[in-house]
Amino acid sequence: MNTVRNNKRSAGKLIKSLAASAACIASLMAANPAQAVDFDGERVEWVVPFKEGGGSDTWARFFAPLISENLPGKPAIVVKNIPGGGSTKGANQFQRNAKHNGLNIIGTSGSTQFPYLLGDTRVNYDYKDWTPVLASPTGGVFYVSPELGIKSAAELTSLRGKELKYASQGATSLDLVPLLAMDILGVDVQAIFGMKGRGAGRLAFERGEVNVDYQTSSAYLKKVVPLIDEGKVVPIMSWGVLDDDGNLQRDPNFPDLPHFAEVYEMIHGKKPEGTAFKVWKAFFAAGFAAQKGIFLPKGTPQEVIDAWGDAVEKTVKADDFKSRSELVLGDYPQAVKGKAVKAFNAALDISDADRKWVRDWLTSRYNVQL
Repeated sequence: MNTVRNNKRSAGKLIKSLAASAACIASLMAANPAQAVDFDGERVEWVVPFKEGGGSDTWARFFAPLISENLPGKPAIVVKNIPGGGSTKGANQFQRNAKHNGLNIIGTSGSTQFPYLLGDTRVNYDYKDWTPVLASPTGGVFYVSPELGIKSAAELTSLRGKELKYASQGATSLDLVPLLAMDILGVDVQAIFGMKGRGAGRLAFERGEVNVDYQTSSAYLKKVVPLIDEGKVVPIMSWGVLDDDGNLQRDPNFPDLPHFAEVYEMIHGKKPEGTAFKVWKAFFAAGFAAQKGIFLPKGTPQEVIDAWGDAVEKTVKADDFKSRSELVLGDYPQAVKGKAVKAFNAALDISDADRKWVRDWLTSRYNVQL
């Protein structure tokens, strides 16, 4: 009996001791809360895997000072350009070397997403390892020379059999979207590869060396719309935008232009379907609907991710953001936090069968070997 009483006394003392320890720990935690994220005096390195002066570089340099103002401690954000390999060089370096302390981010574009989707052997990065905090959409407009004699998308079929030339960066660049679109519509376009950017393609159009072209929304608004007034351009269609259910809708920047699915229905008499359209839509999502994004590397603590998400959200919700961003971004809603994650999950989802289909199409149509 004495042994039982002693055991009970010991157990009671242990419980009281543990309770006291727990109370002490709780008190210490209350007195010393987890340290908040603070980048005061730090420098953020923003990798842009493209050369200076291009669309992605312009986009990053527009956002950098605005986001800096909203990050804890207002750190300087320095853009580091690492071009090469169609943006795979810089993305590979980020995958290998980025630290997960919130001071290393990367800004990618459709030109980074496409090699990933295609299974390009140069790709040593994995989007599944990264966390997006911003997805920037854009759109695009396809247009033709007035010398072709058409005035609207409804007349596109009259171009069949005519010599159509398009100045392209390459079949696996963002130009995959217009090239596949024309193929789906049954309009044969000769691609002239080797352009160093869509700006170079537009200049080739202006010189009369090619007679069809497309530009992303910001370039179209700044550089092409003035040519319409001069009678040098006939706008045909936009690629469209995706709604919350993933359906194509008219681009709010170009409400008078039909989107690609509408043009398909004009020509074929039915809504688009089948593998070719599904693949087109996948690459449209990766190249336009979620064209550019800011990512943090694998292993970044949640509190750091949250700090970045809050800073980006404050940036795009600022009263003057729309007026300051319109010429750079167009009139498109910026997706932040969970919406950015959702956008890239959709944009980077392609089945093995669809990947094989597009690789085979690139090989047969343009002799591309991946």
